[in-house]
Amino acid sequence: MLGVNRSAVSEFILIGFSTFPHLQLMFFLLFLLMYLFTLLGNLLIMATIWSKRSLHTPMYLFLCALSISEILYTFAIIPRVLVDLLSTRHAIAFVACASQMFFSFMFGFTHSFLLTVMGYDRYMAICHPLRYNVLMSPQGCACLVVWSWAGGSVMGMVVTIAIFNLTFCGPNKIHHFACHVPPLLKLACGNDVPAVAKGVGLTCITALMGCCLLILLSYAFIVATILKIPSAEGRHKAFSTCASHLTVVIVHYSFASVIYLKPKGPQSLEGDTLMGITYTVLTPFLSPIIFSLRNKELKNAMNKTFLSKLSPDKL
Repeated sequence: MLGVNRSAVSEFILIGFSTFPHLQLMFFLLFLLMYLFTLLGNLLIMATIWSKRSLHTPMYLFLCALSISEILYTFAIIPRVLVDLLSTRHAIAFVACASQMFFSFMFGFTHSFLLTVMGYDRYMAICHPLRYNVLMSPQGCACLVVWSWAGGSVMGMVVTIAIFNLTFCGPNKIHHFACHVPPLLKLACGNDVPAVAKGVGLTCITALMGCCLLILLSYAFIVATILKIPSAEGRHKAFSTCASHLTVVIVHYSFASVIYLKPKGPQSLEGDTLMGITYTVLTPFLSPIIFSLRNKELKNAMNKTFLSKLSPDKL
């Protein structure tokens, strides 16, 4: 159970954007547009995959699951940020803060696990093409998606229970725009805080690094196989099926490393806020753009499904 009864704090104050008082309206408009674009882009990807039978393959099943996790991840954080940008009192209830942390970690790690599964899918498609349909059966793909969501749920539960079983004696001001782990740990009191901080940090870093290493291993085998293809056209075609996934992986883990692997030391509120924006707002915003533009098959399907209805005489 969460440590609600033994904490003196009943609510927290989010002061992440308080250092930018004259920019809050600009941030609101920018984040609102980016959030709407993120929702629209992911919904467009899902609708395209659903409507085109040619896209009913494991790769696009995983992409659809990835879009769902991205929509839910942004929904767990950004609407609250938008409300706070327009309000004068940025209070969030203790239970609401715990819920936000759980869902953000759940969907965030589900996203990482799905990216890992997509790397494995590309490895099977390129390195074992003759056995691909057997090894990546619909039932097997569904299991991989379920396990990704289950893994994300476990990570969210472990982190949230560990943090909110600490005692918060006051003050209650979170130096961030969301219920993020490091600023909450600074508000906790008790002898067990250092052990919890170390345990949560090791758990998150181990999970992220494990996913990253598995993806790197998949691409090591993929690159070795592609280099053995005799024709340049064949090598380009094989690599093009991985380009969008690889680009999203680079963006995802680049920003994640900034958040989780930054050196310890005094950090300004402005710096923490801006770094948090990159992972919370910018990464989900870029993901549907990358998949839509870098994946030729998906881009062509979108053009035929939606743009042809808007201007049939031009297509």
